[in-house]
Amino acid sequence: MDMQTSRMLREKAQLIRKMTIREIGELSAGHIGGSVDLCELLAVLYFHAMHIRPEQPDWNDRDRFVLSKGHGGPAVYATLALRGYLPEEALATLNRPGTQLPSHCDMQRTRGIDMTTGSLGQGFSCAVGMAIAAKMDALPSFIYACIGDGESQEGQVWEAAMLAGSRHLGNLIAFTDYNKMQIDGCIEQVNGLEPLDAKWRAFNWHVQTVDGHDVDAIAHAIDTAQKIQSRPSMIILDTIKGKGCDFAENRLGSHNMKGITTEMWQNAIRKLEQQEVQ
Repeated sequence: MDMQTSRMLREKAQLIRKMTIREIGELSAGHIGGSVDLCELLAVLYFHAMHIRPEQPDWNDRDRFVLSKGHGGPAVYATLALRGYLPEEALATLNRPGTQLPSHCDMQRTRGIDMTTGSLGQGFSCAVGMAIAAKMDALPSFIYACIGDGESQEGQVWEAAMLAGSRHLGNLIAFTDYNKMQIDGCIEQVNGLEPLDAKWRAFNWHVQTVDGHDVDAIAHAIDTAQKIQSRPSMIILDTIKGKGCDFAENRLGSHNMKGITTEMWQNAIRKLEQQEVQ
């Protein structure tokens, strides 16, 4: 990836982060920690890796993205608005009566969402099914899916992982948002996942671990995964919960934070604007 593209993706990630902070901040509550830590991944997917047509969201040959940890939806909505699927002013309706942007992703309500998610583990199972269907229909599509580390404690995730590995789904590229925190505490204190990479390899997946806030590393990992046709790929993203949002970063309470004041979210955005993208 050239330097110009790399810089563009870093700028998009920061813009997605600011839009997400404002979106949740104006509501005064929401799943901010697990939303803003996805911004680099979403920038790479929607502005570099995925073959999509915002003007034709139901294009049959498109790549699909399933956010199995559906509570990170606000970051996806910000990305869809930036990419042209939604008007930016729609973000102000997040989780309000009559909105098309519910707290968790809903394909029946939001243009550009490929799968309804929220019940942990089920979105990932759907992604595996979508990858099988794409192969049956001989589509050129890649199916991308993102699961949470807390979500990875669900047995359904590993049932789906076993099926994907046994079916050699080279068109399935998944990500684990490994921020080491979940609603009940730190991952290792609740139900540790280590060695996470070895677990996925045991299910016949190709595995990479990268800095989840480095767009170059994410893009390179996706490029590598696309070349692996014999089995599905898992890219473990080493992330920081609440990344870039000063009142939420690396805080357990940021999973679903309440009492976000106007001063808090505006100051957070102001601090981001003072950080020049290198």
